Amino acid sequence: MPIVPLAQELDPLVLSQWQFGLTTIYHFLFVPITLGMVWLTAGFQTAWLRTGNVDHLRLTHFFGKLFLINFAIGVATGIVQEFQFGMNWSDYSRFVGDVFGAPLAFEGLIAFFFEATFIGLWIFGWNRLSPKLHLLTIYMVALGTMASAYFILAANAFMQNPVGFAINEARERAELTDIGAVLTNPVLLASFPHTMFASVMVAGAVMVGVAAWHLKRAQHTSMMYTALRVGLWSVIGGGMLTFITGDMVSIAMVAAQPMKMAAAEAMYDTSSGYDASFSLFSLGTPDGQHEVFSVRVPYLLALLSTHDPLGTVEGINDLEAEYTALWGPDDYTPIIWVTYWSFRWMMGLGFLAFAIAIVGLWLTRKRRIEQPRWVWNVAIWSLPLPLLGMTVGWVFTEMGRQPWLVFSQMRTEDGVSPGVSGGEVLTSLLAFTAIYAILGVIEFRLMQRAAQHGPAEAPELDESGRPAQPVTVY
Repeated sequence: MPIVPLAQELDPLVLSQWQFGLTTIYHFLFVPITLGMVWLTAGFQTAWLRTGNVDHLRLTHFFGKLFLINFAIGVATGIVQEFQFGMNWSDYSRFVGDVFGAPLAFEGLIAFFFEATFIGLWIFGWNRLSPKLHLLTIYMVALGTMASAYFILAANAFMQNPVGFAINEARERAELTDIGAVLTNPVLLASFPHTMFASVMVAGAVMVGVAAWHLKRAQHTSMMYTALRVGLWSVIGGGMLTFITGDMVSIAMVAAQPMKMAAAEAMYDTSSGYDASFSLFSLGTPDGQHEVFSVRVPYLLALLSTHDPLGTVEGINDLEAEYTALWGPDDYTPIIWVTYWSFRWMMGLGFLAFAIAIVGLWLTRKRRIEQPRWVWNVAIWSLPLPLLGMTVGWVFTEMGRQPWLVFSQMRTEDGVSPGVSGGEVLTSLLAFTAIYAILGVIEFRLMQRAAQHGPAEAPELDESGRPAQPVTVY
């Protein structure tokens, strides 16, 4: 039997999927912290300007530094992510680049330069701009990060629910016909607020964890108590709005991709009313088609999918038949165990973080800083819960779209670069993994040192209320 070189045995499609998935997950670790932390930092700076309490200024610098660290690493990893559209997914870029590239161009040419400009003004303008004008710069940064998120989510929403395009048969590609439709995609209008509020929840959890670390050691108690309470309220407020907007996402998802909702429940037969139940926990056969044991809430899946407890939810089998009639024989079902459990981990981690925040708010009411060590340990270890919940939520979003790269328009295997070998993808995958591991260590150490160092001493202010010397936030 001839020996086949390893590079020929490697599947470029599978390796490209792993590389893009790992790159995206790594990049996304920084995104929600940045999106949420900038607003909390702006809140502290506003409080300083309104009250004159220098502790709020110190908290502004302290959490502003954490925001800037995440922003810098996030930019670097985001650029590498976009490169992969040309390196590993050139057929995808050729087919939908005219449409998909438009919101990404807006993000790079408008939103990114907008936020980068105002970040520079915020960093270097402490002793040069008036306090009110300087405060405006951090809000402009916040609006810029929101705009970046909006345009990027617009590109992703096109993959979930393609709109605003026409197929040019002669050139065999999708061409943009309505940028307004792309930027007002129903999936985008639901996912954008959901992402933003979840990011506030993530940033609040980071603030809670950092404050709890210092309170456990009785360091900077007055300031850290303030940070703790702001963080707890952010987790609770952001969590409530995340749950509400999550309902909007469910409705948009069912309208655009009913298979994704069916796969989230591993529901093979169309059901309605009582039978359209939601399983909190389930055990089934290895193929996922037969249930062995489950804990179910009657009517809940129908309510989540249609806003009607008696509504009908299409099952996998009927959708398979429908899709086969539309697009030909194929397997249109995502990997069931991935969609089923990622959907539940997403909600479970979010609810757990929300519940911990409510308990923490009660335990620390009326400036009750003296707490058992286990209370602070729970607060510290709950820091990653909302971030992990968002991460598995994106795993559900992207894996639930399979086997489509662009739903109903392009299958995943048709988008991979034809001239890239498995060995080449494997080499870049290993290189990226090694580089990202190094960046991960650097990020963690920078964040850890900044967080454990605590707020800097209060700066002296000049007669106009500005710091007499530039404040280091980088």
